[in-house]
Amino acid sequence: MYIIGENIHIISDKVKEALKARDARFFQELAVRQVEHGAQALDLNLGPRKADWEEVFPWIVETIEAVVDVPLSFDSTNLQGIEAGLKKVTKAQPIINSTSAEPERLEKVPLLAKKYNTRLIALTMGQSGIPVSADERVNIAIEKLIPRALEIDFPLSDLIIDPLVLTVSGCQEYCPELINAIHALQYVWDPPPPVSVGLSNVSNGVPRPNRSLINRTYCAMLMGAGLKMMIADPFDAQLRETIRIIETRDDSTPVGRCYLKLHDRIAAMEEPQPGDFDLSDPEQLAIWKTVQILLNKVIYADGYLSN
Repeated sequence: MYIIGENIHIISDKVKEALKARDARFFQELAVRQVEHGAQALDLNLGPRKADWEEVFPWIVETIEAVVDVPLSFDSTNLQGIEAGLKKVTKAQPIINSTSAEPERLEKVPLLAKKYNTRLIALTMGQSGIPVSADERVNIAIEKLIPRALEIDFPLSDLIIDPLVLTVSGCQEYCPELINAIHALQYVWDPPPPVSVGLSNVSNGVPRPNRSLINRTYCAMLMGAGLKMMIADPFDAQLRETIRIIETRDDSTPVGRCYLKLHDRIAAMEEPQPGDFDLSDPEQLAIWKTVQILLNKVIYADGYLSN
């Protein structure tokens, strides 16, 4: 699993304060720690920075490239800011996060990606927003995103399709459709473009104690669908362990066997069954209940584990 570390994000009060103070040490330590915990690239979500983008984007690139060599992912709606940052990149091939199928974005962002030889995350979202169904999201990739890359001779190996994770709290019907979309995206082209998602979005708005459980259960299911790249929290040790179990096929523990069975059911496009889990084991019961909300079989509530 290729993990793009998510922790340099303007939504964090600590990141916001450190950016305001231009605290280079804070960002360098955060970057190094993410890489040490398995991040293979780092997402830089600084917001639009409408007032100070000319200074901030180059500064963050120079600050972080001083201590790590991994690709930097520029996560902003400010294309001028992204370009200012890209001009300072001296190490690994960067990533632009992101374009969508909205005409203005699709016209401009892929050209910027080609100009600076970046990879490009492309969202399956058009002018009318994010479609619920897997077919509609896949169609956006086939009819809009891939043709635009071909039109400008942008390498499909550098086009990363993001079929969009939405929160189980409020957008529950999207969760199983995403699994189907990832399955289908393996067959839309030969060879297919890479697929990535923002994993933690699935647990946005969920009480903190349940977030890791939802994230890692969904991760196991998405890996079954074929996912090999994601923006996620490398500090989540239980998430990293779930990935390790699946990648190494480690069936030495009951919970490990549970995750492998879940992964394999999704890979075979089968529905997970209660018999796949030892429901007398509280940990496996919690995973089973989480699977049920992610498949939209049981209506999500904050207290779903106690129901």
